[in-house]
Amino acid sequence: MKEVRAELLTIGDEILYGQIVDTNSQWMGEALSAVGIRVVRNTTVGDVAEDILAVFAEGEKRADIVLITGGLGPTNDDLTKPCLAEYFGCGMALHEGALADVTAFFARRGRALTELNRMQAVLPVCCEKITNRLGTAPGMWFHRNGKVFVSMPGVPHEMKTMMSEIIIPKLLKTFSTPSIHHWIIRTVGIGESFLADRIRSWENSLPPHIRLAYLPGYGEVKLRLTAFGDNAEALREEVQELTEKFCKLAGEYVYGFGDKPLETVVGELLREKKLTLATAESCTGGHVAHLVTSVPGSSDYFLGSIVSYANDVKIEALDVPPQLLSEHGAVSEPVVRAMAEGIRKKLKADIGVATSGVAGPSGGTPEKPVGTVWIAYADATRTVARKLQLSPDRMINIRVTSVQVLNLIRQSVQDAGINRPGRKEK
Repeated sequence: MKEVRAELLTIGDEILYGQIVDTNSQWMGEALSAVGIRVVRNTTVGDVAEDILAVFAEGEKRADIVLITGGLGPTNDDLTKPCLAEYFGCGMALHEGALADVTAFFARRGRALTELNRMQAVLPVCCEKITNRLGTAPGMWFHRNGKVFVSMPGVPHEMKTMMSEIIIPKLLKTFSTPSIHHWIIRTVGIGESFLADRIRSWENSLPPHIRLAYLPGYGEVKLRLTAFGDNAEALREEVQELTEKFCKLAGEYVYGFGDKPLETVVGELLREKKLTLATAESCTGGHVAHLVTSVPGSSDYFLGSIVSYANDVKIEALDVPPQLLSEHGAVSEPVVRAMAEGIRKKLKADIGVATSGVAGPSGGTPEKPVGTVWIAYADATRTVARKLQLSPDRMINIRVTSVQVLNLIRQSVQDAGINRPGRKEK
């Protein structure tokens, strides 16, 4: 079956100037992929007529469908309607159905229709009106030479409703779409290039109808498999077989699949094992606790945190021996181990974790440059510490360290197979 290709076009100087963020394209990309339409390009253009007309022509050459958002207001800088009328070679006229819609919209709010608002109902005569039940700007559908252009308001909730209720069903009636199956494999603790080397033979053996994308993040790498074909169930089975082969190569670096982030996977593991967690944080300033508690239901396993930024707090709140700090410094293996053990005992948790490091951008020394971080995990039977050598960027160091702590919890609990004393492992 022939691939159906779409191009997304956002119009407005405010997007180019960074005054608003284009969230529409992300949502549309996901919605279109779910029904077998592949987005091939996303373009943003300012409020300049000749530029808008140029990207219309480029989109028509590349794609079967061009979806446009923005530029439908009633003011002089809103150029989408006149540009579409010029591009499709037709005039503009008052659309009685659109006028009835906008009149009723203002009447429901007890407001009179102004002449400027009335201009919302002036549309290119060669388009099919798409009703906007949440706003005043109607959508427009153009169909020429097997290509479809659709213009929608830029207001996200108006666009999403129009797409979900009208445009996507209409596109599926107009085009025969293949199946597209997306699958995410999540890895942590290995860099993108090292992972690529590890799975090179697997990647090179992928069939032409299955594409692989690397999506690196803070301390982790997601891989997206996208499969195209006529049979959705066959695609899912094929991707599952490929995933099993991948896991044999990537091994312990694979922590999950789909849309579950690491903090959710760790939370599920703690809940399954009936284990409780407490955190002692210095350089991460509570970010580990933030990730843990961002998961609904985290109160089942998370007891609390102490942000022991100052050495006095490490001593008084976590019972870190002063001599460890004086002999080794706060950023050291002995201190971070004592922090993890101290928080576990202080809050009576099954597991304690700790962070201490030089987050930057200043504060480093030749022995402990910026990006030097120690993390630790402690349970009733053992304490494990790891040294990280990260970047000069403070926020990157905080985020990567937090991910590495979560991964240390995951690995330690899985490796030890621990459960709360008196409980049998399921």
